[in-house]
Amino acid sequence: MADEPLVLGIETSCDETGVGIVRGTTLLADAIASSVDEHARFGGVVPEVASRAHLEAMVPTIERALKDAGVTAKDLDGIAVTAGPGLAGALLVGVSAAKAYAYALGKPLYGVNHLASHICVDQLEHGPLPEPTMALLVSGGHSSLLLAPDITSDVRPMGATIDDAAGEAFDKIARVLDLGFPGGPVIDRLAKEGDPQAIAFPRGLSGSRDPAYDFSFSGLKTAVARWIEAKRNAGEEVPVRDVAASFQEAVVDVLTRKAVRACKDEGVDHLMIGGGVAANSRLRALAEERCEAAGIRLRVPRPKLCTDNGAMVAALGAEMVARNRPPSDWELSADSSLPVTDPHVPGAHHDHDHDHLHELSKDNLYS
Repeated sequence: MADEPLVLGIETSCDETGVGIVRGTTLLADAIASSVDEHARFGGVVPEVASRAHLEAMVPTIERALKDAGVTAKDLDGIAVTAGPGLAGALLVGVSAAKAYAYALGKPLYGVNHLASHICVDQLEHGPLPEPTMALLVSGGHSSLLLAPDITSDVRPMGATIDDAAGEAFDKIARVLDLGFPGGPVIDRLAKEGDPQAIAFPRGLSGSRDPAYDFSFSGLKTAVARWIEAKRNAGEEVPVRDVAASFQEAVVDVLTRKAVRACKDEGVDHLMIGGGVAANSRLRALAEERCEAAGIRLRVPRPKLCTDNGAMVAALGAEMVARNRPPSDWELSADSSLPVTDPHVPGAHHDHDHDHLHELSKDNLYS
């Protein structure tokens, strides 16, 4: 094995088939096949469509990543895969593929956590994570504040959404405004031309008696939808840009305020923001402003690394190998509700049969 582990990562938790290859904390390849266009006409991700798309894209995407990285499958030191959370059927495609490659190559298999991977990907951009790291993860399925003393073994939930995730709220408001799917990028774009102070939309769970680090976007979503409906019922034109800007401001205001508060309360001088909504330009700008005022260093990966990708899975896998964390068993399964407190799914036992399978596969299954 080289000084730094060479790991391939597979991500299939939703509608992107992501395959990344990482050497240590250096990104060598980040290949993605997205099925988002196939879901657009349904206004959201259809699990069965996503699973079939992963199945069709898997081998070509892995081959493209190996070619981009300039390595062969035999060069790898391990295979990492998102074991959860996510869509069960979609996860199963990735886990099955990872098992097949690991078995055929005689390489260790690491089932890792999707959310921990979103944090670890920042190592590919800004170097090793500080310990502990405070992370704000915002995506279509998750809005979470996490404290990670050790990204491979110790991730602690500080707060989470109690209803809709931020990304879901973006998609739903975009649907009400007839802006298509996904909603995040188009709202971000329109908001730049609108007035964020035009409409006073509510800030969920912001009262002194509310949970300090939890989020709620359901009430905001309803308030925006009712405001739009009232305008339409009155026969007035809906100021789409102002609605987009005011709605977006309500979301990012709460997210950044609570994240900075958590850093101060825990005495952590870094904040990492990840997940698909971290690509939002206003979230980045307001986080930068508030972190600077509080003396906190902000780490946000480039937008391509914020959305779901294989590089983040490979990054966490490489960290598992580097820290000698136990690989997963062949019995590894997808867990659609894998808790964030489990950064990876270690094997229950490493018996003679397990080692024998590796030897068998090395000799017979992969030329």
